[in-house]
Amino acid sequence: MQKRSIVTIFFLIVVVLAACRVGRNYERPALVLPEQFNSQPQAPSDSSIAGVEWKQFFTDPTLLALIDSTLKGNYDLQLALKRIESAQSYVKQAKVAWLPSLGLQATASTTSPSKNSLNGISLSSFLKTSHIEDYTLAANLSWEIDVWGKIKRQKEAALAAYLQSYEGAHAVQTELVANVANSYYNLLMLDEQLQIAKHNVALSDSIVQMMRLQKAAGEVTELAVQQATAQQQTAALLVPQLEQGIAIQENGLRILAGQLPGTLARNGSLEDIRMWEQLNTGLPAELISKRPDVRAAEMDLVAANAQVGVAQASMYPTLTLTGTGGLNSYKAAHWFDINSLFGTVAGGITQPIFQRRQLKTQLEQAKIARDEAAIRFRQQALNAIGEVSNALVSLDKLQAQRQIATDQVKTLDVAIEQSRMLFRSGLANYLEVITAQSNSLQAQLTRADVVRQQLSAGVELYRSLGGGWK
Repeated sequence: MQKRSIVTIFFLIVVVLAACRVGRNYERPALVLPEQFNSQPQAPSDSSIAGVEWKQFFTDPTLLALIDSTLKGNYDLQLALKRIESAQSYVKQAKVAWLPSLGLQATASTTSPSKNSLNGISLSSFLKTSHIEDYTLAANLSWEIDVWGKIKRQKEAALAAYLQSYEGAHAVQTELVANVANSYYNLLMLDEQLQIAKHNVALSDSIVQMMRLQKAAGEVTELAVQQATAQQQTAALLVPQLEQGIAIQENGLRILAGQLPGTLARNGSLEDIRMWEQLNTGLPAELISKRPDVRAAEMDLVAANAQVGVAQASMYPTLTLTGTGGLNSYKAAHWFDINSLFGTVAGGITQPIFQRRQLKTQLEQAKIARDEAAIRFRQQALNAIGEVSNALVSLDKLQAQRQIATDQVKTLDVAIEQSRMLFRSGLANYLEVITAQSNSLQAQLTRADVVRQQLSAGVELYRSLGGGWK
């Protein structure tokens, strides 16, 4: 009867303590978000390009192959995937943390006391032996009752850490897709600029020859020939510089894919790339759930919030049930006899009293870490909004720049032809011819760069909205 009373009291203590859970459930911090991006019109919630797979967003076959090989061979992404595996193992551990721990122990010993000792004399007199044997096979069980919810919070923290690593891998992929696309567009720009430079070298050759003929006829001086030659050398200097940039960019793309440096085969040109006619952004509120890095920051906050509960629970009593049972005999022949069975069951409550402020400091640090995680989450969300807004501004302004740059190239092409005709007829001097050619070269190079910037702005908008990980 007394034994039942003890068990009942112990059970009631467990029930009462179980009602006292520590820590608070996670709630997303308040975020100040605009209703829409810049002057973008309201759009359906599912219209954002972030939901488009990268295989549909990009259409260039060479670029698609580059992205595919990079996602398979990139070392940063492989490390991110390993972090997922590591976090997953902790989740598996946390899922079974509420179960009791069980250990098995087998021991065999023999003790030979001194014959002049009391134990030795007793053994010799009563048991007619000079040594003691002991054989034990025991199972030890220990079970911590999760009365404060500490184990539950540990599981919550482990799961959040896993999701953070999962979203982190997605964030790495979005960056990789954007980096490959931008590098590829930059490579195509360098290709085009190289063709422009070579064309201008050939054009400069004809102007130099024209100046030499004019000098032979006594119409211009040697200075005119030298100025034309200098312009030719300026265009010629661009050729090895651009070839250097192309080789370095090719090496960068191959290394990004985990491959040895080398050349990249490509058939397309910068003018062949077609952007989407409508790059819908969706609503700013959706960005929080679509940007992998923002979601990773939120999972970090969830884990930090759970760790506060763990730290709080560590300051309260620990309720533990222990049990030991097995076989014990002083002779090996009787070791597995039924009479050798033994068992012990016990329950205990341990309350930390004075830990030199260690537990309180842990709680304070956990709360600070939670506050820091909340700040990082808000900061990441704000940065995401800013990146989308910047990409939209760039797209808008670069469209106007592209049109102006195109018109400028056409104007200067006409100016070159007119200046050469006027020079032959004596109505223009050699400086006007050289100036027109120099301006045309710079305008063509600038236009190629503007086109590249416009394509990159589209990629940046896609990335900043959270696209690229699907």
